[in-house]
Amino acid sequence: MGSASSKLYPFSFDRIFNGESRQEEIFTEIAQLVQSALDGYNVCIFAYGQTGSGKTYTMEGGEDEETMGMIPRAVKQIFIASENFKKKGWSYDIDCQFLEIYNETIRDLLEDDETQKHEIKHLSHGRTIVTDAKIVKVTTFNEVHKLLQIASKNRSTGATLCNERSSRSHSIFTLHLIGHNELTDEKYESSLNLIDLAGSERLAVSGATGDRLKETRAINKSLSCLSDVIAALGNNEPHIPYRNSKLTYLLQNSLGGNSKTLMFVNISPLFANLQETLCSLRFATKVNSCQIGTAKKILK
Repeated sequence: MGSASSKLYPFSFDRIFNGESRQEEIFTEIAQLVQSALDGYNVCIFAYGQTGSGKTYTMEGGEDEETMGMIPRAVKQIFIASENFKKKGWSYDIDCQFLEIYNETIRDLLEDDETQKHEIKHLSHGRTIVTDAKIVKVTTFNEVHKLLQIASKNRSTGATLCNERSSRSHSIFTLHLIGHNELTDEKYESSLNLIDLAGSERLAVSGATGDRLKETRAINKSLSCLSDVIAALGNNEPHIPYRNSKLTYLLQNSLGGNSKTLMFVNISPLFANLQETLCSLRFATKVNSCQIGTAKKILK
């Protein structure tokens, strides 16, 4: 029969959450980072991992207060904090956008038109725009919540062996904030980006064929490009390959030294997914070893 053997794979990260961790507990870990967007910093928060490991649940969560994910919790904090900041002379204009990158093509999740072409443009003052994409001015949490429900219904999903209903695209939720203090005349412009990355999986494991095969290749390429950009930033290389994928080019102004970045890595507890879990943890280790510089406020 033979004997079972075990092997230890050591990894070290800033914080580890188990399967019993509540959404509120997880959000507490990123609350100060979310707050930084109101203070004038660009912020990126990613969820990375194998298909079915819980990325979308982490970011979007459920319908009730207890299971609410990072995106709605971040939005709620932004509106509560901006209201409190009024006492110190601050006022904020807040715009919302929700995009999807599917097969290296940008789609507006707040619109039904899948045929509309979109282009990424970086403006001279540091803001990034996507042509013909819907930007909605929002003043309350409930307004954003309705937009999140529309986006969730529009997001591309498909079947793979790893998960019957797998997210096959990167979704990028963005709040654009412009702050003005009437007492000091300070002005900030910043963005809060929360990105639910498409499921990472090896081709042999995914069982993908046809369109699913094309999707998986596009996903793996863009995730590899994200890793390359983070590594190049960490090594202070003279050329950062932002243009190698739509995802990194879209987030160019929020990934560099002027930004604050955090990545959740979701893993499956199943032994059958051990190899995919190891791949995710190695990716996380690579990302965690990179120091991308000191964040700076974006003054207007």
